[in-house]
Amino acid sequence: MSDAPDLPEGYEFSADSARVDVDRVHGWLSSDAYWAIGRPREKHEQAMACSLNFGVYDTVSGEQVAYARVVTDQALFAWLADVYVDPSVRGKGIGTAFVARIRDHLVPFGLRRVLLATHDAHGVYEKLGFRPLDRPDQWMVHTFG
Repeated sequence: MSDAPDLPEGYEFSADSARVDVDRVHGWLSSDAYWAIGRPREKHEQAMACSLNFGVYDTVSGEQVAYARVVTDQALFAWLADVYVDPSVRGKGIGTAFVARIRDHLVPFGLRRVLLATHDAHGVYEKLGFRPLDRPDQWMVHTFG
């Protein structure tokens, strides 16, 4: 899509799951992401194995600076989850550009919708075409435990 902002110079996007620094990502999510505090390593690895995984990397050091995953049937539906940008690089536009790249990566699948949940980043996602549900009253959730 043409409205995708570029990543800042010195950073690159990857959809290669093999590049993901699992230790680093689990550390971020299980200790600093309000939605995943205390997530066990085994659950994190299982979630990654059943998802498309994305990262942003420093082009000089190769260090991963952002992560996200998408749960999808690759035909109709996707759920964007675990979007995280390392605090040391926040404020540079990496998050917005990263989510735009993920969105664009999903376009060829012909999905009807991509959902996400956020407590505090509505502005980031709205810039990229996400909006509140038209009919939230039609959606339901079942939680275990």
